[in-house]
Amino acid sequence: MEKKYAGIITIGDELLIGQVIDTNSSWIAQQLNQVGIQVKKRLAVGDNRTDIWEALDSMMNETDLILITGGLGPTADDITKPLLCDYFGGKMVMHQETLEHVEHIFQHILKRPMIERNILQAQVPDVCTVLKNEKGTAPGMLFEKNNTRIIAMPGVPHEMKWIMLNHVLPNIPNWYSTGFIIHKTLLTAGIGESFLAEKIKDIEESLPEHIKLAYLPNYGMVRLRLSAWGIDKTTLEKDVDNYFNLLKIRTENDLVTDEDETMEQVIGRLLTSRKQTLVTAESCTGGYIAHLLSKHAGSSVFFKGSIVAYANIIKEELLQVPHNTLITVGAVSKETVTQMVKEVRIKMNADYSIAVSGIMGPGGATAEKPVGMVWIAVASKENVEVKEFHFRFDRERNIGLTAINALNMLRQMIVDNR
Repeated sequence: MEKKYAGIITIGDELLIGQVIDTNSSWIAQQLNQVGIQVKKRLAVGDNRTDIWEALDSMMNETDLILITGGLGPTADDITKPLLCDYFGGKMVMHQETLEHVEHIFQHILKRPMIERNILQAQVPDVCTVLKNEKGTAPGMLFEKNNTRIIAMPGVPHEMKWIMLNHVLPNIPNWYSTGFIIHKTLLTAGIGESFLAEKIKDIEESLPEHIKLAYLPNYGMVRLRLSAWGIDKTTLEKDVDNYFNLLKIRTENDLVTDEDETMEQVIGRLLTSRKQTLVTAESCTGGYIAHLLSKHAGSSVFFKGSIVAYANIIKEELLQVPHNTLITVGAVSKETVTQMVKEVRIKMNADYSIAVSGIMGPGGATAEKPVGMVWIAVASKENVEVKEFHFRFDRERNIGLTAINALNMLRQMIVDNR
């Protein structure tokens, strides 16, 4: 049994100019890993015939499976289908089942007449196997050449996912003997990547060839991910668990979670298990902490709401920050966030609260209060903890760092039952 490799090609000028973020390839890669196929290469190319052709050529000799998304629509810039027809030496033919499906969509769902462009959606190369697309008009297509399978799918995410889930992933075991790929991830906070690497240097150096360690830093946190491939799943899991436990012990003081979850998911899990609630009072983050907490389904169980007190008048009127405090020590001060965190918890009747106030940049700084200076407060019914931070990045990253540090301060308070 050999490792099986996949390549992913995403097509569209909109990907290259940053107008659309490519979420397709990351989702596809996650699904392939779960069935034991390792993604070796991901390429994003524009709506250019030569570039697409060269991308296919480069992957044909390196991969067993190529997944293509995009360029299957009805407009002139959708060139993937005719290119694939030429690449595999076929001719375009009308696929009757697809035509009937397209007709049904226009007559019974969209309730509007079809035009020639819509009818052409049902044309496919005669050298492919058609993969029915129940969610749209452009079918998927399966080609085979030199022991490599090439699958073309629409770029619309929900259409691509339907084809993957119904036509591709269920057939992987029939196409390949893949072995197993295992990932285990832990999350640390409050320690830099280089310091973390030094702390676990001997563990990393002792890893066998089939287990790899990756560092994934982001906004004051670092994920450590062990990845392994093998034929015997039981043995593989045992090997990974042994090294993963060593990493957990070595990073104990910095460890947030030994699951592949975000900081806000950790907070949600902790509060939900204790049947406790949280509110926030945000100035410099403008509701970003509330966004992180509320973007996950079920967060209403523990997250009650937020007051975005961006202007001083809101701090005064809704959070009872004394006018004199704002005049003498300012909005970015220990005194202000202390009052904010106390008042928002009481006003919204929650078990815990977070308050932040700072200078995110690029303007608004003074000699005494530079860009990146932030005060963060967390509170329970019994305690209030306040810390001053100094971040050194641009506005977006300073906001992200403020949010993560605030959530981590709260996590530590919850875990310590303070």
